[in-house]
Amino acid sequence: MPDTKSETLRFAPSPNGWLHPGHAYSALFTWDMARDMDARFILRIEDIDVGRCRPEYEQGIYDDLAWLGIDWEEPVRRQSEHFAEYEAALKKLRDMGLLYPCFATRKEIQDAIAQSGIPPRQWPLDPDGAPVYPGLYKDIPKRQLNELMWEGRSYCWRMDTEKACAMAEEMNGGPVTFMEEGVGSRGEHGLIRARPQAYGDVVIGRKDVPTSYHLSVTLDDALQGVTLVTRGQDLSPATHIHRVLQVLLGLPEPRWHHHELVRDEDGRRLSKTARDMGLRELRARGVTPEEVREMIGLAERA
Repeated sequence: MPDTKSETLRFAPSPNGWLHPGHAYSALFTWDMARDMDARFILRIEDIDVGRCRPEYEQGIYDDLAWLGIDWEEPVRRQSEHFAEYEAALKKLRDMGLLYPCFATRKEIQDAIAQSGIPPRQWPLDPDGAPVYPGLYKDIPKRQLNELMWEGRSYCWRMDTEKACAMAEEMNGGPVTFMEEGVGSRGEHGLIRARPQAYGDVVIGRKDVPTSYHLSVTLDDALQGVTLVTRGQDLSPATHIHRVLQVLLGLPEPRWHHHELVRDEDGRRLSKTARDMGLRELRARGVTPEEVREMIGLAERA
């Protein structure tokens, strides 16, 4: 029988480390919400970072989620198997004149900022805390561009964000907005106007793969029919980019529900890079799924 459920939610981890209680919160939050809504719950493996993602981490995701009592639809979409689809979307954006090749290295970007005359501490940072791209290679002559490509210099594809926003608003017939049903990183809720300019000219296609987090997640949510995107508040600023990309690529508009983050006693959010204790370690110590729920504040929904 065909699936008649009208809503689809997803949990989309990256297999570049072991899952920790923060991931458990996001997975269980989405799983609980899907059950409450009688919605589909799908799992997606976001493994475009081929240098850091490992098979053992991916298997760890399946093991940890099953231990928590979560099940999901098969087959699981693995982003590394769909680069051709992302490349086609990248080409569409290029053909629209919204992307340009960026040959800048990290050192070149750092040097440009240092030579700008603006004190480094005053240089604007994007919502992720990285320096906003200073515009190197954005408007170089076509002849110089061809020479750089002929030399075989590696490059990524950046989006001309101002131009993209203007085109998206023209295509949309007015301001591009999105619906936040949770609470964003700055307390946002309700109908919000998309303003991705805070990111500057963001990378849409990386130097090593024909996509980026922004492009692949936007395309995947559309292809998988996701109607409600649930994820942590740290990712809420990225919604501004994703909503503009949806308009430009003619993709359907979901709703968003950003949830709170799990933090330690000092208020620091848990992360893989900080090597916070993983679920596999908790399991090995005899901690139960019920105790994990209590630990992260979701015991009442068990």
